[in-house]
Amino acid sequence: MSRKKRVAVIFGGQSSEHEVSRRSAESVIKNINRQQYDVLMFGITKDGRWLYYDGPVEKISTGEWQEIAEARIRLLKASPDNSGASLSKSLPAAAGTYAKDIFTSAGAGGEDHTIDVVFPVMHGCNAEDGTIQGFFELAGIPYVGPGVLGSALGMDKAFSKIIFEKEGLPQGRYLVFTRRQISSHMDSVIREVERSLTYPCFVKPSNAGSSVGVSKAHDREELVKAVRLAARYDRKVLAEEFIDGREVECAVLGNDDPIASTVGEIIPCNEFYDYEAKYIHEDSKIVIPADLPEETIEEIRGYAVRAFRALDCSGLSRVDFFVHRDTGKVYLNEINTMPGFTSISMYPKLWEASGIPYGELIGRLLDLAVERFEENRRDYER
Repeated sequence: MSRKKRVAVIFGGQSSEHEVSRRSAESVIKNINRQQYDVLMFGITKDGRWLYYDGPVEKISTGEWQEIAEARIRLLKASPDNSGASLSKSLPAAAGTYAKDIFTSAGAGGEDHTIDVVFPVMHGCNAEDGTIQGFFELAGIPYVGPGVLGSALGMDKAFSKIIFEKEGLPQGRYLVFTRRQISSHMDSVIREVERSLTYPCFVKPSNAGSSVGVSKAHDREELVKAVRLAARYDRKVLAEEFIDGREVECAVLGNDDPIASTVGEIIPCNEFYDYEAKYIHEDSKIVIPADLPEETIEEIRGYAVRAFRALDCSGLSRVDFFVHRDTGKVYLNEINTMPGFTSISMYPKLWEASGIPYGELIGRLLDLAVERFEENRRDYER
């Protein structure tokens, strides 16, 4: 009888979306088919430590997992054979090893340390921006989600907008500023936004997610605050025109031949779908399928696949749009290459409504990761 495949689920990370990642990971771990997969859990702390975790799954979302993992390492280090050698202090402890040995060094025990595929259930910078994907490439391990390029482009909203423009996808007007421009020439920045976009407008970090650092500015005073807030989270800041539209989302699944789900609509409890509306308040509503004309839904699905392909994505992405309330025109907002993955998150709910239940969706993503890995094999011999 062949052994079950071993999946490493990674969560947490040095990101403003650390807590969101823990919730998503807990849900994924609970729903992986254990008849097909063995699961290893690795948490990355906010200060960047990799910790192997084998405690109760429900302790991940609460944050209690970290103390349990650290207590295990202390116990192992105190053992006579010092079997707890790990990366609990710093990654350089693995110097001289292969990248894939970091998983073993993080404290994963057992004779067979083989990891068949990684599911990095992580959001935001240092997670879905190509950085950890590069590590998996060096480790030679298949992983769920887009590769280095697709992840980096998807995270950087300014660059993804440039690619989408080249693809001919409809977008709203936008401006990009650096932190240096903001600190040195704030007055010029404000005047350019007022001249080009007017009020209200949105301001956000170019590299962030879960609406962290996003503001809607109605006047100059709010705009100054919004720009300063966004600059805290990234060196590049986007200012975008306000589109009086309904917020809708579409899920994409696949590699070279991706498919699109039905379309869902977000009805936020706040003025826009900010962090509190997403994760704290329970008054926001999700409507699946969205109450839109069939031709509009098909238009959105087509745009979603085009956006996915334009960034050379693989595995999964959620693509967000606005549908103008008066004209019905569709505008592409942004793409999320590792969207929220709790059982009530939009991405899995869209696929559930499209005929792929949550557990099956996880299995498909793991298979797609291995498929992409095999397709990306290179010959380095000369």
